[in-house]
Amino acid sequence: MDEYSRFVDWDKMDVSAQSQDMKELTCVDFHELKQLARQGYWAKNHSLRAKVYHKLISNIPCRTVTPDANVYRDIVVKIVGKRNSSSLPLPEFVDNSLIPTYCLNAEGIGAIRKIILCISNQFPDISFCPALPSVVALLLHYSKDEAECFEQVCRILACNDPSKRLIDQTFLAFESSCMTFGDLVNKYCQAAHKLMVAVSEDVLEVYSDWQRWLFGELPMAYIARVFDVFLVEGYKVLYRVALALLKFFHKVRAGQPMESDSIQQDIRAFVRDIAKSVSPERLLEKAFAIRLFSRKEIQLLQMANEKALQQKGITVKQKSCLLMFQQNVHLAVHAENFKSEIVSVKEMRDIWSWIPERFALCQPLLLFTTLEHGCSLSRFYSHSEGHEPTLLLIKTTAKEVCGAYLSTDWSERRRGGNKLSFFGTGECFVFRLQPEVERYEWVIIKHPELASTGSETENHTQPASSTLSSSSIPSDPSDRLSPFLAARHFNLPSKTASMFMAGSSECIIVGGGDGQALYLDADLNHGRTSHCNTFNNQPLCSESFQISILEVWGFRD
Repeated sequence: MDEYSRFVDWDKMDVSAQSQDMKELTCVDFHELKQLARQGYWAKNHSLRAKVYHKLISNIPCRTVTPDANVYRDIVVKIVGKRNSSSLPLPEFVDNSLIPTYCLNAEGIGAIRKIILCISNQFPDISFCPALPSVVALLLHYSKDEAECFEQVCRILACNDPSKRLIDQTFLAFESSCMTFGDLVNKYCQAAHKLMVAVSEDVLEVYSDWQRWLFGELPMAYIARVFDVFLVEGYKVLYRVALALLKFFHKVRAGQPMESDSIQQDIRAFVRDIAKSVSPERLLEKAFAIRLFSRKEIQLLQMANEKALQQKGITVKQKSCLLMFQQNVHLAVHAENFKSEIVSVKEMRDIWSWIPERFALCQPLLLFTTLEHGCSLSRFYSHSEGHEPTLLLIKTTAKEVCGAYLSTDWSERRRGGNKLSFFGTGECFVFRLQPEVERYEWVIIKHPELASTGSETENHTQPASSTLSSSSIPSDPSDRLSPFLAARHFNLPSKTASMFMAGSSECIIVGGGDGQALYLDADLNHGRTSHCNTFNNQPLCSESFQISILEVWGFRD
């Protein structure tokens, strides 16, 4: 049909969705280009999409020496020889990935393996890249020959712009992206996350499939639309679409029995057959309706997850490392090693499913309990300081159980001098376990429209208002640290930290999400809560209560 049809099996393509009206793309403005990509401006014309891809990929900043089409022509005969392309072994770094055919003809299917082998020859530093077969197969659709496809894939792999992440090429980058996706699911798909925790013994293993959903299971018409936007906006688009897929899976399958013995298999089957329930346009619409954090903020979260993996020595895919990794994540709260007077092992595991993935690698460590250390706020501080993050658990005399995940070291309270000042990040949350399980995130995460600007140096002394406000947050989201992360991890100015925790010699205040705040008196015998009815949530616990037991838990490597 056009000069880019060499590898396409048009009998398998939905030709009715293709327009013969040849449009041109002349815009260079990023914001306009982004809108056109999201709207599918070049999606219905095969030739136009090929030309747009060529233009976008040619503009990717690359290493000084990046293999091009001529390199492919020089090496392909030496590497492939006279072997049948269908029997060519794939390099280990593709990790037995699916090789999608995406409506390619026999020549195109054979070309995938040849191109990947030549890429392996030219990129010896690639150690793990399961998305590569899908990317090669997709770009063959929009290439005149194998050499052109090789060159386009090489430019994507050789991108040297540190702010423009494209495809994971190491196990460390891939595994940290899975942890980051797990963190995002925990924040933006709580209903789906709750389902994953309930039906899977290994939640991170489910989330480790997220790239396979996109680069393997998703049908051609869908991944092409995703790739349109990916080439313009970058890696963050992949997170958006994967989150949307999980939201749709939960919506469509909610209340239905599992179709297999594995939630992983059920999700894969849903994505493969997504055309039965969701159109490409609806998928992208859902993806971009998610109020995701900025690219910079997600990069910081990725860095924190990579650091956690490096500290565990998990940088390459080895069975022993993976086994240790899974044990650390999923057996952190082990029945034989865990004992609390407030929560059961199952309840602690539920709490563990809420915390950031990088800390789920750790085991709980009891730092302070009123049963052993007494009801002294000074001893509370002395046992808790030096640990970050910490988990606060409270059981009242009325048998209510509540608590808080606190992202920041309590020693930060000293920065305010004698004045009660707030610190912490939006990773913090409060929760209750009895009489009902409920988690309350930082109010600004769920309701960013409530964020307001104010003086950076203002000290807040009114507990109820300061706990539930965001007056120290700059109006431009790109100027503040991700609510996921603690400022001191990246040596950023303290003004970028959001407000959540406060402590003095007289009291402790923890500001929860959705209008919840918790106050503890100095004797650690009494407490009270504030509850804003704006969000129609139940109170954290009784408005005024007596503490039966209080525990503080840290995180041990």
